[in-house]
Amino acid sequence: MSEGLRERKKRQTRQRISDVAIGLFVAHGFDNVTIAEVAAAAEVSVNTVYNYFQAKEDLVLPPEEASPQRLADIVRERRPGQSAADAVLARLRQEVRGRERRLGLSEGFGRVLEMMRAAPTLTARLEQLAHQMTAELADQLAQETGATPGDPLPRAVAWQLGSLHSMVLSEIGGRTTAGRRPDVIAAEVLELIDAVEELMGKRLLGYAVREE
Repeated sequence: MSEGLRERKKRQTRQRISDVAIGLFVAHGFDNVTIAEVAAAAEVSVNTVYNYFQAKEDLVLPPEEASPQRLADIVRERRPGQSAADAVLARLRQEVRGRERRLGLSEGFGRVLEMMRAAPTLTARLEQLAHQMTAELADQLAQETGATPGDPLPRAVAWQLGSLHSMVLSEIGGRTTAGRRPDVIAAEVLELIDAVEELMGKRLLGYAVREE
């Protein structure tokens, strides 16, 4: 089904507000810009901003891109015959090759990253988000495998995959801050993902294979 006019206008408005907000945050600092100033610059009302973004942090970390369900969703959507680890590895490779914004591989992200690191509420949210992703993934794995409440295996697998996800983001951030180009960073991170996969044991790589 094609996107209707109403939906397209809403999407465009949301994107404009986000773009304007990030531009202001980069220029002046996240904590130094108010929602009222974002609204004025985007030529919308304050209520309109809150209609699209429930919190100021959502302007930088929109829930659809920074969701606690991210890893659980990747595993939930995996194809038959694919394990949990294979699904996460494949998705990360796909996103790195596609230079996706959610990983910070878009042009000009270096300044955005510096702004985020300078804002305590954003860094705290990122840390909390990483913990939530791992917890949600553990719950998903436990549910799928029928693990008992005291079984440590789903949590251990989730921790391994969550750590991989966090490491990829950290490596991209470090290289971005160092001024490396997105295409160079992508190639290096793909090599890193390959190295991590080689270190994973058969039990992890074969855990929670979706039935045909």
